[in-house]
Amino acid sequence: MKPVSLLFVIGLGVAVAAGACGGNPPPETAPQPNADSIAAAQAEAERLAREEAERRAREEAERAAREREAMTASARTTEEVRNMVAVMIHFDYDKSNIRSDDAGALDQKVAILQANPNLRIRIHGHCDERGSDEYNLALGNRRAQSAKQYLVSHGIEAGRIDTQSWGEERPLVDGHDESAWSQNRRDEFEIIGGGDALVRP
Repeated sequence: MKPVSLLFVIGLGVAVAAGACGGNPPPETAPQPNADSIAAAQAEAERLAREEAERRAREEAERAAREREAMTASARTTEEVRNMVAVMIHFDYDKSNIRSDDAGALDQKVAILQANPNLRIRIHGHCDERGSDEYNLALGNRRAQSAKQYLVSHGIEAGRIDTQSWGEERPLVDGHDESAWSQNRRDEFEIIGGGDALVRP
């Protein structure tokens, strides 16, 4: 064989071998999904969406329940504090000084007013039926002022406390004996501002 032909045959063999070993393989065709696999994928997607919706609904219901519980607790606390503010104090006949057994009720009001800085109150002074109208109006005023001074002396700003005297005009108990009179000689406490959401001291 001639040397040129031999080289040609060797070159052809190398080319064939290179073609068989290298190069890009023929593209594989992706398997086409059938109707069953499409339906299964859709069902899985729907299941996941349903579970997500249920999870969100549960979370929303839990959040709403927590908010309702907090609002209920807040309303209950506000009502309890309002009742503590409303506790009356009483006075001896023809007196306006704070009795020692009523100091605790006023101390509680001090703590409430300190814990609720927007709270404003009005103190109503009352008397029993004995004495003239003019005298009892003045005495009721002294009783209201006495309670206010106690609160102010314990750190409450005077501008947060109004006073008013009713004299003998608004008896708490009808009657003409000491049992009725002792209940009518009193100060009442009314919230006039900042009482919508109160906290305990």
